[in-house]
Amino acid sequence: MDEEQLLRRVARGDRAAFEELYRRTSPWLAVRLRRRCADEQMVAEVMQETYLAVWRAAGSFAGSGVGGSAVGWLWTIAARRLVDAFRRRAHHAEPPPAAAPHPVAPAAEEEALLATVGGDVGDALGRLAPELRDVLRAMVLDGLSVRETAVVLGLPEGTVKTRARRARIAMREALA
Repeated sequence: MDEEQLLRRVARGDRAAFEELYRRTSPWLAVRLRRRCADEQMVAEVMQETYLAVWRAAGSFAGSGVGGSAVGWLWTIAARRLVDAFRRRAHHAEPPPAAAPHPVAPAAEEEALLATVGGDVGDALGRLAPELRDVLRAMVLDGLSVRETAVVLGLPEGTVKTRARRARIAMREALA
């Protein structure tokens, strides 16, 4: 019996077929996940979530009739679960101590930044609201991604994107 036939039997609630499918596919699935994630606990969680999803949704597997394979379907589920796990980790990550609220007085870094970037650009940067300047500094000057900026500043990713857009618009208007 191949993996597609096993999946069809799993869809009918056959536990023995599920156990056989797990026995055949879990070793290579774990290896593929470990190539993408070094965290053994996360890999174990993704494996568990994947096979739970397979048990629950085996009936939705369309099969080779539409060009799909059972192992491809299984890998798609696992890859999506891994991405979800990475997102959860990034969302729940504690911001580093450096991301603590800024003091009222301008920091030395802030003064150095404004002194380094002179002329019209420095003036425009100085007129930005502090929350927009922080996002702009992190993404443009420090070269951080949206996700990294969100973690460092302790903000949701959507807020970082919105502030970055607002900062670019304000800078464009100030320099026009």
